Amino acid sequence: QVQLVESGGGLVQAGGSLRLSCAATGRTVSTYTMGWFRQAPGKPREFVARITWRGGSTYYADFVKGRFTISRDNTKNTVSLQMNSLKPEDTAVYYCAASNSIYTVQLGDFGSWGQGTQITVSS
Repeated sequence: QVQLVESGGGLVQAGGSLRLSCAATGRTVSTYTMGWFRQAPGKPREFVARITWRGGSTYYADFVKGRFTISRDNTKNTVSLQMNSLKPEDTAVYYCAASNSIYTVQLGDFGSWGQGTQITVSS
C-alpha cells in the first residue's frame, strides 16, 4: 500500500497560480502512475493529470491543458501539480492518487488516495 499526503491548497484569485505537492511513502516500487483528480461539490470525481514514475510520460484533461503541469521527483518520491491561470471552475478538492497500472487515467485503476486538499478560486 502507498500512503499519499497532499499539500499546497488554498484560496487564490482568478488568473492566479498554485502549486500542489504529493508525498508518497510505502510500497512506491509497485506504483507506475501517479495522478491528480478533483471533485467539486455535487459533482463526481474527475481526472486532471497523470504522470508515469519511470518515463515521466504525462497526460492531461482537456480543461487543464496549457494551464496545469504535472511533474515528479523520483529521488524524493513526490509529485507536483503547477496550476496557472486558475479559473473559478477549478474550485474543488484535489486528490493525489497512485496506480499499479501504467498510462491509465481511469479512476478505478488508482488504488491509493491522499486525503485531498481544497482549492478555491475567487472571481
